[in-house]
Amino acid sequence: QVHLVESGGGLVQAGGSLRLSCAASGRTLSNAAIGWFRQAPGKEREFVAHISWNGGTTYYADFVNGRFTISRDILNNTAYLQMNSLKPEDTAVYYCAAPRGPVRFLRLRSEYDYWGPGTQVTVSS
Repeated sequence: QVHLVESGGGLVQAGGSLRLSCAASGRTLSNAAIGWFRQAPGKEREFVAHISWNGGTTYYADFVNGRFTISRDILNNTAYLQMNSLKPEDTAVYYCAAPRGPVRFLRLRSEYDYWGPGTQVTVSS
C-alpha cells in the first residue's frame, strides 16, 4: 500500500510560482511512475504531468506549454511539480498519483491506483 500526501499549494497572483510536493510513505516509489492531475470546480480531473520511475522521461499536458516542471527525488520518496507563470485558469486542486505497475496510457486517471488527497492552488488575476 502507498500513501501519498501533496503539499505546497496556496494562493498566488497571476505570473507567480508554486512548488508542489508529493510525499510517499508505506512503500518506496523508486520503481513507480508518478503523475500529477488537477481538478477545477465543475470540471473533470485532468492530466498535468508524468515522470517515469527513474526520472528519465517526462510528459506534460499541452496547456503546460513549458511553464511546469515535474521531477522526483528517489532517495527521499518525493515528487515535485514546479509551476511558473501561473494563470487564473490553473486554479484547481492538484493531485499526485502512482500506479501499482507499468503505465500504458499515462494521461488516463484509471492507470493510477494510489492518490493523494490533493492540494488547492488558487491563482488570482
